[in-house]
Amino acid sequence: MYLIYQPEGTEEPQKFLYKPQKLMSPEREALERRSRQDFADFTKAVLNGNALCRRALLWVMLKRQHPTLKFEDVDFAWDELKLEYSKQEYELMRAQMLAKGNVDPEQLEQLDAEIATAVDEQATEGKALPPIAV
Repeated sequence: MYLIYQPEGTEEPQKFLYKPQKLMSPEREALERRSRQDFADFTKAVLNGNALCRRALLWVMLKRQHPTLKFEDVDFAWDELKLEYSKQEYELMRAQMLAKGNVDPEQLEQLDAEIATAVDEQATEGKALPPIAV
C-alpha cells in the first residue's frame, strides 16, 4: 500500500510505501501515542479514513526525511493525501472475493480495472502481504 502526499502547488507527489508490518518499533510506538490506539486498531483506522491516524502516519513518513519535524507542523488538505493499494493487494482482495462465492460482476470488474493500473510491488519488494497488521 502507498501513502501518497501531494500538497497543492507541487508537480510530483511523494509516495511512501506503507507496510504496517515493516514499520520500526519507535515508529509504531509514536503512532500509538499520537492516535491513542493500539497499533492493530490504528492500521484499521487508517484504512477507514481516520483523520488523526492518517496525519500521524504522514508525520512518521515525513520524519524519515526530516527527523526534526514536529507533529504539529504536519498540516494538509484532505485531498492532498490518499492511500493506494498495490497490484498484489488488489489481487489478494479479488482472490478472497472469488473464494467467498456469490461475486458481484460489477465489483469484480472494478477490481480488475484497479489491478490494471496499480503499482506492481513485486518488481521491488517481493511477495505482497495483507494490508492490515494482525
